[in-house]
Amino acid sequence: MKKVLFAKTLFSLLLLLSFTIGFGQNVPLSNYAKISVITCGLGNETYSYFGHTAIRVADPINNLDVVYNYGAFDFRTPNFVAKFAKGDLQYFVVAHSFADFLNDYTYEKRSVFEQELLLSQDLKQKLFDKLNAVLLSDERYYTYKFIDKNCTSMVVDVINSTLGSNVIVKKEDTDKTYRSILFPYFDGHFYDQLGTSIIFGTKVDQLGTRIFLPFELKNSLDETTFQGHLLAGKSKTLLNFEKVTPSSWWNNIYTYLFILGFVVLAHNKIVDKIYLLILSLMGVFFVSVGFYSFHQELAMNYNVLLFSPLLLILLLFSIAKNKKWTYRFAVLHLLFLIIYSIFIINKAHFLIVLPMIITSGFALVRVAIRNKKRIPIII
Repeated sequence: MKKVLFAKTLFSLLLLLSFTIGFGQNVPLSNYAKISVITCGLGNETYSYFGHTAIRVADPINNLDVVYNYGAFDFRTPNFVAKFAKGDLQYFVVAHSFADFLNDYTYEKRSVFEQELLLSQDLKQKLFDKLNAVLLSDERYYTYKFIDKNCTSMVVDVINSTLGSNVIVKKEDTDKTYRSILFPYFDGHFYDQLGTSIIFGTKVDQLGTRIFLPFELKNSLDETTFQGHLLAGKSKTLLNFEKVTPSSWWNNIYTYLFILGFVVLAHNKIVDKIYLLILSLMGVFFVSVGFYSFHQELAMNYNVLLFSPLLLILLLFSIAKNKKWTYRFAVLHLLFLIIYSIFIINKAHFLIVLPMIITSGFALVRVAIRNKKRIPIII
């Protein structure tokens, strides 16, 4: 979730190699070593909406203060956008000096919190060795998954693996869906909120039982016990910034309602057709991405009932002046709207798509009325 310049990867490898070569083996941590989970605050860039998680290893005797970061990716990857969309983009682990890491977040004005893991010396060493082994091998690469494999879930996995069981588990909001959990994170970014609401499919409507967001991990660590005591110490605030919610003249609900209101009030054939064409093309995109992408979050997208690719057929019949089939497809899509509305009425994104449901209803009713066969009245 945190983008990292590729040059830092080279620095991290050289840093750890110098320690490894210097000792001829993995660095033996001193009794003063501390290992902590770092949680970084929310930002206003797309990659930072949800915060970030990392692991800090600090050992003053070895003059070591390093942050291990599972959220790195390389913009120079060939076909970067296509790989990201498909879901086979390789993320990787890097390490930074803690000073550089903190400077980055100071510059971005994002808060940083630290929770020290209260582990025995043997477990500290085991975790440290595991982090280094991953960093210096091909295991540092992993295929990013929005819910199942990200900077937070990977940290949970490596700590649990070190402890020998699933010690860290989610402690709150397990009765909420992933969609409901994600929705508030987009405050101040209306069209991102709308876009993720309509492109995500059924997976995000499952109960959010897995830790996949940084502050979920932070809150869970506050309550997690291991061998009869708390696994982590009290959270310390290393940097404290108030998140500034951005304001925009266009990225807000008002422009959204204005555009949809124009479609409703214009009562114009061309406007209706353009609106339905946009919906249909979005539907084609959603279906294509659902089949093309490995991201399970994009599969089985019932929002195509609203953004129906079949609207293209309706428009073709309309252009061909086939009133009978234009009418039938308009009625069919009105039925789709009713089914869709009932299905999502208890979903987190119901209210945000409701204006589009209403606008589509107006447009489709007008299309149906214009193309309904009139029965002549005989006197």
